[in-house]
This record gives sequence, structure tokens and C-alpha cells, in this order.
Amino acid sequence: MNERDQLQPESTVDEPRAESPLFAGVFLGGFESSCHKLESGIRLDLLASTRHDVFADADYARLSSVGITACRDGVSWVSSERARGEYDFSRFASMLAAAEKHDIDVIWELMHFGWPDDVDPFAASFVDRFARYVAAFARFYASVTDRAPFITPINEMSFLAWAGGDVRCMNPFEAARGVELKVAFVRATIAAIDEIRAVIPNARFVQPEPLINIHPPADNPKIWARVESDNLLQYQAWDMLTGRVWPALGGAPKYLDIVGVNFYSNNQFTPDGETIYRDDIRYKPFAKMLLETYARYRRPMFLAETGAEGDARAPWLRYVVDQCIAAMRKGCELHGVTLYPIVNHPGWLDERHCENGLWDYADGAGHRAIDTRYAAELGRQTPRLERARSAMLAAKSKKGQASETDNWPLDAAAEAE
Repeated sequence: MNERDQLQPESTVDEPRAESPLFAGVFLGGFESSCHKLESGIRLDLLASTRHDVFADADYARLSSVGITACRDGVSWVSSERARGEYDFSRFASMLAAAEKHDIDVIWELMHFGWPDDVDPFAASFVDRFARYVAAFARFYASVTDRAPFITPINEMSFLAWAGGDVRCMNPFEAARGVELKVAFVRATIAAIDEIRAVIPNARFVQPEPLINIHPPADNPKIWARVESDNLLQYQAWDMLTGRVWPALGGAPKYLDIVGVNFYSNNQFTPDGETIYRDDIRYKPFAKMLLETYARYRRPMFLAETGAEGDARAPWLRYVVDQCIAAMRKGCELHGVTLYPIVNHPGWLDERHCENGLWDYADGAGHRAIDTRYAAELGRQTPRLERARSAMLAAKSKKGQASETDNWPLDAAAEAE
């Protein structure tokens, strides 16, 4: 069996195909919507702390003004179910109305790292409790709009399972229970997809997970097998959804629709935690990571999160787009890149002013200053990414014909201007 065959899972059967772009534009905005608890007991609500819940109308207008036609946003389970079994989607309703007003396609996250205080994610009742909330959301959504939604049931299942179930840095602050937590999230996601499809058959589903690369130490081959195993764990939640592993959970190919990948400058590291940066010879080209993921699942993909802070924002965007174009030229069905977050926000732990967005904090009237250098880079990269996506989709429409760019090297310049 060659390397390419090893990357082909059984879940490629009945794969969804995208005959046209998933999104009208190639760039998306991502509004931070975390609502998890800290070790101090403080509950975060990033939709509120960024004031996006209040200024959604102006925020979506800003997206349109720079050519962004889609975004990731949140429906907080915490704020929607303040009493058990009683649902209030009024905050979501105002955001949905604003999105429709400005013709923004939204990927709605139904659980971004947090759940109501009386919910135990390890309890047998967790899946049913989450499914009831999701069913209520689906009924409400269908009652107010006929626009086909994009839905993320649970954001970054693998990361949350590791952070909250293994290393105790996020709720539920447990250790050595990460796999157990991931299984609960996968089962809840499957139940959520079934509930939504029963009410909104044309809904699309996005499963975002981080892409990482752990570099084995050259001087210690004894741990290479362990590093390989840890690298493969980044695929475990997707593999569970497709039924490729642990089929007793109920996974099947139909539960993996759109693959979202999250990637930042610190996503490559050594087993002891040393970050490997782009100027290091050990750094793995992001294009190669994209292609490996696409080969494994053959699903429509997009970059669901990427970004940097301060002056690093524009150079990082340039690198990411170069790599995305290189991957698309090798056949990766990549539909867009999400600037995440799209507005600056207070740090989770210390409330520091994180300057990682395209726009800054809102003033009392909802105005947000734009970072001009980041905006200029966005303007330069948009037509490049549009051309690459159009060429990739055109090549894929020619069934049985190889792309003219199949032999482009991954480390070549992403595009000849």
C-alpha cells in the first residue's frame, strides 16, 4: 500500500461534493463566542465583552464593506437555556436578522466551549440534554427564516476534550478523561445533526478542528512512535464522526460534511512544548498539512481560524494565503480563509487588549477602528485567492482530467503574479 492509499479512509464513500463555492467570497470573519468557565469560576461571554451582540448590525455591515460575505458566529447555549428546558433565542434572533439584512452567510456555533451550570458533560444525560437544546434551536430557526444554515454543533471537540479533560486548563477541569469527553462530544454532535436535519434538511454542517504538527526530536528515536500517535490524534474526532474508528458511537460518512481547519503560528511544536516557527528547517509547510487532511477525508474544506497579533497580522495572512493557493493547485478543495477573530477582544485569562482582529473595540456608538495594514493585505490577497479557488473548482469539474498544476511543488511560490 502506498502513502496515498494510506491517506484514503473508507469514509470517502458518499462524500459530499461542492459544485460551486461554499461561500460567495473567499474570506470569512470569525466572531469570538467563547462562553466557558475559568478556574476562578468566572464565566466568559465573548459576544458580550466584544459588544458584538449589541452591534451585530454594524459589524455585519463592516464585513460587507470589505467584501467579506460569510462569518463564524455563536449561539450561546448558556444564554439560550438559562432554566432547564426553557429556551430564549432573542439574542440570536437579533443577530440573525442583522445577518440577513446584510446578506451574510453565518456558520452558527451552538456550543463554543461552554454549557449551562447544571450540565455535566460526563453524565449519561448530556447527549439528550444537548439534543433538546439543538432541536429547540432548529425549530426556532425554521420559524423565522428559510435561509439554509451552516451549523457547527460543538466547536473544536478535540481541543476542548484535551484542555478540559486532560490538562485541566478549561472546564470541566479534569485530567486523564480527554477521550471520554471527546466521545461525549462526538455522540452529542451526531445527535445534533440528526435533530437539525429532521427540521432543516438542507442545513450544512461544519466541523472545525486544529491542525497541528509535533516534531519528534532527532536525538531520541525511542519516542518517535509516540509522537506519530499524538499527531494522528488530531484526526480522531473526525474519524469518530465518519465511523472510521469506534463505530459503536454511531458515526457514518454522512456526519462529516464540511471540514474546518484551524491553524496559527504556534501549531507546530516539539514534545516538550517548544514552538517551531516558520524560519525553522523543521517547520512543515501548511500546504502539506492541508493536503494530508484533504486526502484523508475528501470533503470540502476551509480554513476556519487563522490570525496573528499586532504587526504580525499582515505577514501571517500573506503566508497562509500562499500556502492555501499551493494546496489548491495540488487539488485541495479549499473554499475560504477565516480571519479569526475579526474584532479585537479581551484576553481570556487577564483581559488584556488582544490586537488580533481587523477591527478594534467598539465605542459607545458601535464604531470600530480598522487596522489599515491588515486591511491593505486583505485587499491584496483577495483577488489572488479568488483566482486560485476558481481555477481549483474548474479543474475539479472536469471529471477524469488531471489539473494542469498537479505537479507544482508544495514549497514553490504559491502564485506567479
